Parts: sequence; structure tokens; C-alpha cells
Amino acid sequence: MPSAPSKRPALSGAARHAAAKKPQNPVPKGPSSHEIRIIGGQWRRTRLKVLDKPGLRPTPDRVRETLFNWLGQDLTGWRCVDAFAGTGVLGLEAASRGATHVLMVEQDAVLVRDLQDNANRLKASMVSVQRGDAVSTLGRLPAGSVDLVFIDPPFDGPWFEPALKAAARAVPVGGWIYLEAPVAWPAEALGDLGLQCERHLKAGAVHAHLLQRTA
Repeated sequence: MPSAPSKRPALSGAARHAAAKKPQNPVPKGPSSHEIRIIGGQWRRTRLKVLDKPGLRPTPDRVRETLFNWLGQDLTGWRCVDAFAGTGVLGLEAASRGATHVLMVEQDAVLVRDLQDNANRLKASMVSVQRGDAVSTLGRLPAGSVDLVFIDPPFDGPWFEPALKAAARAVPVGGWIYLEAPVAWPAEALGDLGLQCERHLKAGAVHAHLLQRTA
């Protein structure tokens, strides 16, 4: 004899409505994202989706606008390296303003894929994306081979001094390094690396430095 069916408690009208709306097989959510905006050059006002990742800190629009005003806006013929690329917004701003070649270096494989997708979307043939360690990559570049290096590493890491040393070798005398850091770098420490701070801006918790190689 079959067993008697178990009794289930009756659902209220509101509960029945909620149960009917609940999907039986929920679709897993992908990684969340937001947008960055290129503010100058041929891709001005172009918006690109980038992933939300812990520690990812795109350079704000106002700081980028100030930086490229310092640099003179037109980077035609420049060779640049975005050493801790992240979202790639600094390198893309340089490419948008005429840079001949922009090497983007990023350790995170997911971000590397995102960088390549955005470069493809823009048809940015002057942009190369490379997965790897930024300091090691800078160290392998021929001495004096690039005009501008962007250094914007995670603020809680040990990369600042090694990256500055490698970047100072990669640019020629008169070449430029852009540095974002949680503190202002003192002139003495920069002088030991053959660098001089030509411009400095504090925006919130970020200190933006435009450095020039002097020796």
C-alpha cells in the first residue's frame, strides 16, 4: 500500500507570488564591471567597460587631464610603457594622443584579456598587451628606448623603488616617468635615481608625479 502523501503547509498569497517569480535554475552572475572614459585625442569621449577587481584603481579623469596638459597633449611619435596597466586607461590615453607604440604590461590574466579586448575594439594597432611582471619587463627593455613610462602599482606592494630604477634606465636623459603613489616622493630619493620631479599633484589619497630623467 502506498504511503500517504506528506502534508505541506499552505502558502500565503504573497509567498506563492514570490515562489512563482523565483527562477528554478538561476544564471550565475559574471564579474561586475564599470566604465572608463578616454578624455582626449582621437578616441575622446569613448567609454570602455573594465572589470571591477580588488585594488584596481583607474587614474581619475581630472588627474589624467592634468597629466596630459603637463605633457603637452600631443604625443605623436612617442614610445610609451604602461607598466602596471590595470584598466589600461593611461596607455590608451597616450595612444589616443598619437603615441607610435604603447606596451601595456599586466600580471593578472583576466585583466590582460580585458586590455586586449579594448585594444581590439578601438583598432589600436599601436598597442601591445603583454602578461608579465612589470619590473622585469622594464629591466629587459634596451636602455633609453622609450620616451614615457607610466608607473601606477598597487599601493600596498614593494614595487615603487624597483620600478623607478628600471624605468630610469629605460628612458633617455630628458625622458619622462609618471608615478602615482600614496605619498610624495622626496627630491633626495629621486635624485639618487637620476630623476627630478617636474610636476606634482595631490588628489585625494593619490600623489601624482611627473618625473624627468636628468642623469
